[in-house]
Amino acid sequence: MRYMNRQRIRSTRNNTRDHAFRDDDPLTGVGNLFDIGLVFIVGLIMALFSVYHLQDLFSETSSFTLLKQNAHNQEMEIITKQGKTIKAVKVTKDTVQGRGRRLGTAYQLEDGNMVYVPE
Repeated sequence: MRYMNRQRIRSTRNNTRDHAFRDDDPLTGVGNLFDIGLVFIVGLIMALFSVYHLQDLFSETSSFTLLKQNAHNQEMEIITKQGKTIKAVKVTKDTVQGRGRRLGTAYQLEDGNMVYVPE
């Protein structure tokens, strides 16, 4: 009889292990959907970086200037990257006072483009 009890315990343990790995668990599909979502998000981010040519954002030697304008309240923001340093400056129509020196002249062309000429 001792042998029969051991066999039952072993068979019960094997059944619980098999039960944990059965395919009728409804949450296995949720785990797969989560993995697919992560792959989709990473692919979307990589595609957006390549479409908008933002690979220079990760390069340590690159430098660029980006002008961002809000259409609703006409606020502008100038984002400048030089090497590892990224600076963001908000531009408003408010007047300021202070002392400084003249750096150059800005001209607006007929087509609306702005040209800065340093002195």
